[in-house]
Amino acid sequence: MFDRLDDILIHYEEIMRELADPALAGDQKRFRALMKEQADLQPLVDAYRAYKKAKQDIEDSLSMLESENDEEMRDMLKEELAGAKGRAEALEHDMKVLLLPKDPNDEKNIFVEIRAGAGGDEAALFAAELYRMYVFYAEGRHWKVETIHVNESGIGGFKEVVFQVTGAGAYSKLKYESGVHRVQRVPKTEAGGRIHTSTATVAVMPEAEEVDVEIDLNDCKFDVFRSSGNGGQSVNTTDSAVRLTHIPTGIVISCQDEKSQLKNKDKALKVLRARLFEIERQKKQDAESRERRSQIGTGDRSEKIRTYNFPQGRVTDHRINLNLYRIDSIMDGDIQELIDALTTADQAEKLSGLVA
Repeated sequence: MFDRLDDILIHYEEIMRELADPALAGDQKRFRALMKEQADLQPLVDAYRAYKKAKQDIEDSLSMLESENDEEMRDMLKEELAGAKGRAEALEHDMKVLLLPKDPNDEKNIFVEIRAGAGGDEAALFAAELYRMYVFYAEGRHWKVETIHVNESGIGGFKEVVFQVTGAGAYSKLKYESGVHRVQRVPKTEAGGRIHTSTATVAVMPEAEEVDVEIDLNDCKFDVFRSSGNGGQSVNTTDSAVRLTHIPTGIVISCQDEKSQLKNKDKALKVLRARLFEIERQKKQDAESRERRSQIGTGDRSEKIRTYNFPQGRVTDHRINLNLYRIDSIMDGDIQELIDALTTADQAEKLSGLVA
């Protein structure tokens, strides 16, 4: 590992020298590429330099302890030694994490699909609440949320909602949300006070570029229809909504958010591209046995990943056995603790794989 870190440090210093070269001013493409690479390497370089400093502090403290006879000074040196060893250990772990292979999709924007599952109207209400939770989380990070398609139930719930989240690292944060979410609570319509269990399925897909997935328009059937539900002026009076059917896979996508038929068609193709990209990504993940055993990460859509128990005020993530007793704040979008815990568990799983 340390030979590799030394090579990375040498390469980083070469990048910094090239960035300082005035001749680079005429090549903006090269300049941007170097700046991105420098920014990507910076956390690892900083950690390695701090680690080397901690190791030097350990050597210095040990050397001074050998020749020091004053007990008070020895106690001080022992304290400094313990601190340096603690820093070195923590930094070594950080460097291992930073050296893990990066998910190439982590910085991508995402499409999120939420569908009501078992539970009828209560499931649809829960799907709408999950949508609200993710929107609040995204807005808290100053990400842009754009609705693609909504199929509403009669009581304010969503049978299905598809939306796009645009923001740096969106996939890296929300990829752990894919799977079955379960809610346990007493519905307002339940006269007997019995707790009902309902489900909703969440799918988080990285946005795919045209170079990632090539779509043959001859494989696509487009139908237009009149939009329904909320929208801007004329959204309900023209045939602007689009239903796309991908014939080879049978995937059907509806988009009615825009007034323009052309814009709705473009959005539907983006969602299709993301779905096809996700199918291929899942195939590759399933082919890797360790990734398949680890249910942390992007997850399986059919897997029950989390339970929201309203009577107990508890949210349980079943993949990492985490219980949080603050369901109200979580439903208001405060899900960072869940995301951080899942990220840490995923990194630990990958690190154990490297050791094995």
